[in-house]
Amino acid sequence: MNRFFFLVLIIASELVFVSPGVESASTNVNIEEVTKIGAIVDANSQMGKQAITAMKIAVQNFNSDSRNHKLSLQIRDHNRDPFQAATAAQELINKEKVKVIAGMETWEETAVVAEIASRVQVPILSFAAPAVTPLSMSRRWPYLIRMASNDSEQMKCIADLARKYNWRRVAAIYEDNVYGGDSGKLALLAEALQNVSSSEIQSRLVLPPISSISDPKEAVRGELKKVQDKQSRVFIVLQASLDMTIHLFTEANRMGLVGKDSVWIVTNTVANALDSLNTTVISSMEGTLGIKSYYSDDSSPYKEFSALFRRNFTSEYPEEDHFHPSIHALRAHDSIKIITEAIGRLNYNISSPEMLLRQMLSSDFSGLSGKIRFKDGELLNADTLRIVNVVGKKYKELDFWLPNFGFSKTSSKHNVGDISSNIAAEGFTGPVIWPGNLINRNPKGWAMPSNQEPMRIGVPTRTFFEKFVVIKDDPLNGNSNDKNLRYDGFSIELFRLVVDHLNYDLPYEFVPHDGVYDDLINGVYDKTYDAAVGDLTILGNRTEYVEFTQPYAESGFSMIVPAKQEESTWMFTKPFTWEMWMVTAASFIYTMFIVWLLEHQSNPEFRGTLKDQISNILWFAFSTIFFSHRANIQSNLTRVVVVLWLFVVFILTSSYTASLSSLLTVRRLEPNVTDIQSLKSGNLKVGCVDDSFVKKYLEEVLGFRSGNIVPFGNTEANYIQKFENNTIDSLFLERPYEKVFLDKYCKKYTAINTYRFGGLGFAFQRGSPIALDISRAILDLSEDGRLKTLEEEWFKPSSECSADERYSTRPENLTLHSFWGLYIVYGATSIFCFLLFVIRLLNNSWSHQETYQGNIAAWNIAARLARYIHNRKGTINNPARVSALGLAPPALELSSSRWEYKLSPTHPPENLQVELQMHE
Repeated sequence: MNRFFFLVLIIASELVFVSPGVESASTNVNIEEVTKIGAIVDANSQMGKQAITAMKIAVQNFNSDSRNHKLSLQIRDHNRDPFQAATAAQELINKEKVKVIAGMETWEETAVVAEIASRVQVPILSFAAPAVTPLSMSRRWPYLIRMASNDSEQMKCIADLARKYNWRRVAAIYEDNVYGGDSGKLALLAEALQNVSSSEIQSRLVLPPISSISDPKEAVRGELKKVQDKQSRVFIVLQASLDMTIHLFTEANRMGLVGKDSVWIVTNTVANALDSLNTTVISSMEGTLGIKSYYSDDSSPYKEFSALFRRNFTSEYPEEDHFHPSIHALRAHDSIKIITEAIGRLNYNISSPEMLLRQMLSSDFSGLSGKIRFKDGELLNADTLRIVNVVGKKYKELDFWLPNFGFSKTSSKHNVGDISSNIAAEGFTGPVIWPGNLINRNPKGWAMPSNQEPMRIGVPTRTFFEKFVVIKDDPLNGNSNDKNLRYDGFSIELFRLVVDHLNYDLPYEFVPHDGVYDDLINGVYDKTYDAAVGDLTILGNRTEYVEFTQPYAESGFSMIVPAKQEESTWMFTKPFTWEMWMVTAASFIYTMFIVWLLEHQSNPEFRGTLKDQISNILWFAFSTIFFSHRANIQSNLTRVVVVLWLFVVFILTSSYTASLSSLLTVRRLEPNVTDIQSLKSGNLKVGCVDDSFVKKYLEEVLGFRSGNIVPFGNTEANYIQKFENNTIDSLFLERPYEKVFLDKYCKKYTAINTYRFGGLGFAFQRGSPIALDISRAILDLSEDGRLKTLEEEWFKPSSECSADERYSTRPENLTLHSFWGLYIVYGATSIFCFLLFVIRLLNNSWSHQETYQGNIAAWNIAARLARYIHNRKGTINNPARVSALGLAPPALELSSSRWEYKLSPTHPPENLQVELQMHE
């Protein structure tokens, strides 16, 4: 680019000496009836020819409508050379005294001309724009007006396509400009891919300027050879001349790069010129997606212009085959309209270039190319893009891409919300014809395997458990590069099942890999293998090199330790917690007291000596546990209490029996080591597989000393032997292996402290679309149950380690919380019965007091009740106390439940005898 800026500096310095001449010409413009307009185009290209024809039509229309003012179009050919464009600008400004210059199809030409014109204050209308608009552009080139938008929206459209079809790797192709640059499009594309679709540019193909090479075919072929050994088959043509585009597609077809599962995308530099290409060139581009600047072709102004354009174009350039106006012709026509409207608003007084520039920038109308409105020297509205598909010898239009909205089935932003949201899922309107005449599915954009070149899949030979991967001799197996090997195991069978689930053929061959797992991953990374299948753990550092599929099994690792079955002399107490035992015992005592209280006076079985009463009530209470009580219950209140207590006992005994049975039948292993800290503090040895990430994790994360880590081989015998000879106290195994191990040795070992990781998956090269298809297939198999069925076939536990036996949960102790409601109901009911009993006694007492109008104190009544409870005959002999009550009758008998008082006048008051008889 240094050469470019040096050229601009030289030309700009030469113009300092001619600036006064331009100013003099401007002072005489008022007396001129003709305004000269300059045009710098590539007169030999079809794009340039269309621009010339369109500008001539616009000038003719103005001149025919204007009587007092005419336009004169001065055309210069830059011949695709920015230096010639600068020379043409000098000539137009100094010699022709033009007031405005339009044209310049490339940004390099525009930059040179804008540098010159800004120094002499001549407005410039450019048909090109930079890839990224610099913030200082309006200050550096204040007289530059850009008729085209920058390439940022176009790159976002390409990124949306990559996201839509999951193309993770692309190859960018561009024709180098004469100053050794890509105009910033490459960096813009890389940023858009990363932001929108997380894709990246895998290859960059730089084609030299076609004007600088003598053999374009050989140059193109040399660049295309660089991508033949790459997996990506998504080619994006960022910028290329039409001649270079013809050579590019011709050679790509010859080299087989425009075939099935390949993708070709051309930007608007090529797509806008598709109408200009002959049928032979277009047929070589079949299946290509193009991004065109959209314009409406059904309006009346366009139809009128198109008819006139075809007539004039075929008349002036009869050698050209295609005569439909392109976007370049429409912009050229609109550029003249911008100038004529600005001149009209100035009343044809254009003596001030600054005033002319201001009026041009204030343009606001609907042109043939779209809405014309400027801000900061460029079109305010970004281009609406149209996706086209080259089919046969022509192309068909698909859908639109709108800035800030994405893909849409309509060009109107007002209707985008109703119809654009499902385009990514439903696809474009109408079928897309892809390279290689691929119709029934979308291309992978990847070098897909074939029967002649099947996918090479590495399979580890050093597996931890043969249930995952096993390689044996089998001369009948022809699905590997070695016919004497047969591949089997859960991982292998799952991969075969997944491949059968795909909607396309995927030829492959297994290749044994005799090495550690990290080397197998590196083999996929360096393209020794196309993929790796086996019990591969998904780790963060591995994902930097390969693309993993959806995990088909959980992963991590567990600590395996020897264990013995729990035994306890007091196992029979385990069903209940100590709180439960305490409350139950209290309930027994409480029930004994309530029953005795209610039955003591009326039931002979609850009378006698104190010793007899205690033994009887204890026997009654404990016999209720077995429902074998024989006591004759007299009181209805007692019956209520006993019935409810028997219900409580029934619930408790049933629950106790069930819980104890479970405790005695469910195996309970107690590990010898309970946590990692005890291993480290005791300086104990731990084991792990030597070909595993676990060893590094034990050292760097869990903090084990390297001397305490014992790596060993990858057979089950090694594990058991290390435990039996006390070489290790614990073993760290990955989760899938832990399950297989315990399925076989569940009686002696148990697992604790599980650490989880990403899972087990298959590895593919980064960016491979096959990985996503495999992931979807794994999810499908998981959802329809086939993955679970396959697991059950391969990981069937031994009879003594059945799933019910291994994973049965030890029952928890029954707590008071489980029976709290039962105790509340029982307690409330029994207390209610007791209170009812007391109320009846009090009621009779108050009746007696009212009959004899005595003044019996409450504490005296309580004393009588206590004596009643204590006296088994129900008599209270206390003449002194009775006399103190002031009762006249010599004798008092109380008979419940109606408290009958009987006086005997033959007995003196001091010998008063009170008898209480309870009759229920």
